[in-house]
Amino acid sequence: MYVLAFDTANEVIAIGVGIMNPESRSIALVASSEVAARRASNTQLLPRIDAVLAEHEIRREDIACVAVGRGPGSFTGVRIAMATAKGSASALGVGLIGVSSLDAVAWNVQAAGGRGPLVVVADAMRKEVYPVRYALDEEGVERLDSDRVVKAEDAARELARGGDSLHGCARQQNAARLLCGDALKKYGELFAGCGAALNPELWTPTGRGLLLALQAAWRVGEVDPLDAQRHDPAFVLPVYTRLSDAEENERIRLAKNDPKNLVAGVQDAAPRRDQRASMHDTAILNARPDTQGITYKPLDAAHVADVAALEARVMGSDAWSAALVADELPRGDRAWWAAYGVPTTCRPLEASGNEEIVEGSPLSGSSDEILLGYAGGWIVDGQVQILKVGVDPSARRHGIARGLLARVAADARDLGAQTCSLEVRVRNTGAQALYEALGLHVLGTRPHYYSDGEDALILEGPLPLAQHDVAGMELKVGETSEDARAVREKQADAPREASGETQASGMRRPLILAIESSCDETAAALVDGNGALLADVVASQVDFHARFGGVVPEIASRKHIEAICGVCDECFDVAATTLAVPKLTWEDLDAVAVTYAPGLVGALVVGVAFAKGAAWAADKPFIGVHHLEGHLYANKIGAPDFAPPAVVSLVSGGNTLLVHVKDWGDYETLGATIDDAVGEAFDKVAKALGLGYPGGPAISRHAKEGDPDAIAFPRAMMHSGDLRFSLSGLKTAVVTYLNNERAAGREVDVADVCASFQQAVVDVQVKKARMALEQTGAPTFCLGGGVAANPALRDAYQALCEQMGVRLVLPPFSACGDNAGMIALVALDRYRQGRFFGLDADAQAHANLDEPY
Repeated sequence: MYVLAFDTANEVIAIGVGIMNPESRSIALVASSEVAARRASNTQLLPRIDAVLAEHEIRREDIACVAVGRGPGSFTGVRIAMATAKGSASALGVGLIGVSSLDAVAWNVQAAGGRGPLVVVADAMRKEVYPVRYALDEEGVERLDSDRVVKAEDAARELARGGDSLHGCARQQNAARLLCGDALKKYGELFAGCGAALNPELWTPTGRGLLLALQAAWRVGEVDPLDAQRHDPAFVLPVYTRLSDAEENERIRLAKNDPKNLVAGVQDAAPRRDQRASMHDTAILNARPDTQGITYKPLDAAHVADVAALEARVMGSDAWSAALVADELPRGDRAWWAAYGVPTTCRPLEASGNEEIVEGSPLSGSSDEILLGYAGGWIVDGQVQILKVGVDPSARRHGIARGLLARVAADARDLGAQTCSLEVRVRNTGAQALYEALGLHVLGTRPHYYSDGEDALILEGPLPLAQHDVAGMELKVGETSEDARAVREKQADAPREASGETQASGMRRPLILAIESSCDETAAALVDGNGALLADVVASQVDFHARFGGVVPEIASRKHIEAICGVCDECFDVAATTLAVPKLTWEDLDAVAVTYAPGLVGALVVGVAFAKGAAWAADKPFIGVHHLEGHLYANKIGAPDFAPPAVVSLVSGGNTLLVHVKDWGDYETLGATIDDAVGEAFDKVAKALGLGYPGGPAISRHAKEGDPDAIAFPRAMMHSGDLRFSLSGLKTAVVTYLNNERAAGREVDVADVCASFQQAVVDVQVKKARMALEQTGAPTFCLGGGVAANPALRDAYQALCEQMGVRLVLPPFSACGDNAGMIALVALDRYRQGRFFGLDADAQAHANLDEPY
């Protein structure tokens, strides 16, 4: 029973293979291989794993467990290893165990004879490091610190003082301390007086170190490498030590500014104290209410007084003042969230849990959004200590406390917390029931803890994270495949493609699973040899990005890592139901496909690494698909008989171009945007109007009530004589118009602005489409991309095509946005052509659609 371990948290690929002995809970080292990756981990990892296994004549099916370095380290490097491991373990059907990359370094030093105090200082970029102290002896390794990120200068200063300020631990003698870690390459001189630097060969994770760290966890019962159910690959996550940059910057702004003074995020908004107001200032205003009308947002300084007032009502003599609450917000080791709504939306429901509140009079009210609850936590030593949970009595029994705790816990998890603790009054049985339902248990009692002398129960347990379908996201299942099925039923008499071999189960070969992760949707789909979509699943991240007014790449990458296993598992289950078979697995596939380009490279990397890992483990062909070609094929979902030649308008958040589809795989881009894409323009205008994200649907809704001729916005490049586009000037014109209207004291007619802006976009798109059709003589016109769902644009193209006698093919609304069904259809053709990628393939942020791949 072999265990395969690997790590790419820094510039070294570390691979370890060992034989597990269940009786002694030991792992015998078979191979340990380390090689410099030089930013090429995604292209080298699997080929090098293959080489190590081949050298020792180990078959993939002999692997009983996969272990992976969780970091901390390079975000991209950690994600490559994590996604590859998730795909590999999922396809092998074995457990996946995360191991600290820094622990692997420490265990390797111990195995090399290192004894005494050790500090591993790993590079965190941006002049920061990950410092962790250990104590090494003959018995093994003891970790003394939790993972954290600090400025390199601060870490060196702390260590130079003897380490006594590191989490209050005992003083260590600098002369006896050992130092290692890849941060010493940059900051060797800075840490020169902090200890004795070890040989650079010991500075990074090794295969041996990974296996030793795994063995140590096995021996104390923290893990069981042979229990695949306990170690579901879906639940392993990287070590981040910090929130995304967008979230950190958001907290900084909210701690010092007053969002109530912001009007719509344009230049006439009230100036902030630190810099001029911009459209980004309304990001926090974009958070969307849930089905009960409750909106959850990070707590901001503007509502500190409201928190203090609610504190006084529900916490009695233990209430914090506004000054104490305000002091909490700027702290990097704190997470504070608030819930807002209108009391009338919070009518009593059947009890679903009790918040830690006391009865009081309902808030009187206006129709304005008001504070309904708040919660805060302190993240320290791998745990989040819940400091406060308060919910207005008028909003009880709506799960607000549960929702607030879930958001605090999610932040805490990203800051390295693994458990949760809190105190609760002995008499507050309702709150105790909620916490017990969340998995917390009583550790003991603090006598006379509260100011009135009442005892407090101490509770501890797992992080109270939200329970959703996948990674805090609700899944959209079967929308694209149902639309495709409905079309096929209507065209039941139409000729069908020749199918491959048919098994007794009814599967028509080939059976291909495709994955899409180019932006903010994690999607998977299964297609059969007839081109029928057997299943399609999408986990949309829109709620995580909405409050920022657009997609945040770092958040997107993190959510893909969380969601990808669950999305694929659900896809298999749905397809099995469609085929009326008990179960489908990776072994039942004929190939694995994935979007490799273009898109957000950090998001693409997750899908590519996962798909490669699964294809490798299941020994299936690996297919890479160009995302934009997928949008071309999306038209086949609504019209299976659609075939080139055609002109296709691709309009999405990142792309605006006209493509001459001469044949499948033979494309010529006739014209593209020279600045913003149509989708970007919609999002930016919606942001300026305060309509939230995504902007396209919001503008479309308001435009229905407006006059498209009310405002003469420019039609950029409409008469340029070529097929290029420009949207930046139009966006600027809208923002300038809004500024001028507000400066003049006139109320902006949002509907007219939306209708006029939308019409300006449509006019240019239609004019260029006419030119492209005339230029190519193509008999068919198609649409693709998220903006293809815009009703006004679809209607305008319908009128154009009727006038020109051209066939119009439109993808179903479900297939306009990013989805894996369109990727699967491209993959089916590439499978038949034998056009496969190697395991050294990588994600690409940019790729020319016109160039064969």
